[in-house]
Amino acid sequence: MIRDICKDEAFLAQKAEPAGVEDLQTAADLLETLAYHKAGCVGMAANMIGVKKRIIAFDDQGRYMVMFNPEIVRRSGPYDAEEGCLSLSGVRRTKRWNTIKVRWQNERFQERLKTFTGWTAQIIQHEIDHCEGIII
Repeated sequence: MIRDICKDEAFLAQKAEPAGVEDLQTAADLLETLAYHKAGCVGMAANMIGVKKRIIAFDDQGRYMVMFNPEIVRRSGPYDAEEGCLSLSGVRRTKRWNTIKVRWQNERFQERLKTFTGWTAQIIQHEIDHCEGIII
């Protein structure tokens, strides 16, 4: 189901709770909402659709990917970036890392670990910030 985009900064500033198997429908809704907004959006976190759970969905080089309970375990190559967001107005400056190693769970809640670089790494960092309640 396509969900409305949450723009309530007080809600977005809250840290998300761990996701579990009971949150699979939220992940499906997140993917559907992301696909609906594909013209202007490359990633979303569950709190952007009003659900305070650690779930992100993003475009990974032309293929959508979902992560449950993602965490960055290594980062390198800092740089300054400007980002927009469907939930927030305007473009904002932030610091990002060119290379990140992420640990997460897939849709079967199997643990995964992978290194991402460049644009995909930037998208993931933005969405994990959402999970942490960080508003840039």
